[in-house]
Amino acid sequence: MPKFTRAVVALAGALSVALHAAGAHADPQATVGLTLGAAGAGLNRSIWQTTAFHLGIHGDVLFGRERNSDFGIGPYAEVLTNGFDEIQFGGGLSGLFPILDTFPLVVSAGAYGRQATGGYGLEPGIAGELFFGSRSFNFHAPYVMTAGLIGQMRYGLGPSRETSIIVGAQLDFAILTLPFVFLINAARGGSSETAPVR
Repeated sequence: MPKFTRAVVALAGALSVALHAAGAHADPQATVGLTLGAAGAGLNRSIWQTTAFHLGIHGDVLFGRERNSDFGIGPYAEVLTNGFDEIQFGGGLSGLFPILDTFPLVVSAGAYGRQATGGYGLEPGIAGELFFGSRSFNFHAPYVMTAGLIGQMRYGLGPSRETSIIVGAQLDFAILTLPFVFLINAARGGSSETAPVR
């Protein structure tokens, strides 16, 4: 069995065990964010041959948490580009470790596909990520806003033998939309619930 196939089978098995083991009584907590930063990319196992602008979307759903001090585990999915001459998409498993109540460490590992210029076709790879930042448990809704720093290592298993190291930040989509919500409300004349001052 090829290495990539073994990795995917092992990841799927770990994900199914984790989801089954997670407490069914705990509410899932989801988040979606924009990732921005710099990527040190290289081919033929070269480390940081070139520096490229990194832009991506990363989302996950964590299970097993009931409060800020709980561990969590669940699947993640992502789409990204390093330098706009490629696209990468993938997913895997994320685990949340409550280092501080509202500033946990989230560790992710998974697989991805990469389509880039150069005639290599669609290439498989494996990836790991660390996230550290604001991510508190939302007691009122299944969505939680996040913002923090990320570090990734991506290791291609295709003929280009590409690698990339990504450093940057993850900003929640809900946070990014707040200025637009404010401007729209201001253009409409503010909240209709506000009583006039007499």
